[in-house]
Amino acid sequence: MITVSENAKNQAIKLMAEDHAPDGSFIRVGVKGGGCSGLVYDLSFDHEIHEDDKVFEDNGIQVVCDKKSILYLAGTELDFSGGLNGKGFIFKNPNANRTCGCGESFSL
Repeated sequence: MITVSENAKNQAIKLMAEDHAPDGSFIRVGVKGGGCSGLVYDLSFDHEIHEDDKVFEDNGIQVVCDKKSILYLAGTELDFSGGLNGKGFIFKNPNANRTCGCGESFSL
C-alpha cells in the first residue's frame, strides 16, 4: 500500500484543479531506471487505469501504481514539502537503502 499525507493530499487536489484534470483523475506513481542512485520516482496525474495497475486509496486520494513498481514502493508514504527548500512531493520509502542528496533517486 502507498499512503498519502495530509500535505500531499492538499497539494494534489490544488494541482489537479489548476490543471483542470478530468473527473476521476488520480495520482500515478512509479519507478524507472536512472538518477544518481539507479532508480527514479515517477509521479503524474492520470485518469486511465491499466490492466496491470494496483489501485489504492488513502486520505481520500486515489493512488495507482503499475505492478512492477509496487515491488519498490510498498509501504511508501507520499508527502509534500513546500518549505524554504521547496522540494515538492517527497517519497518516504522504507525500502530504499540509499538515496541521492536531492532525494529524487534511490537504490535497494
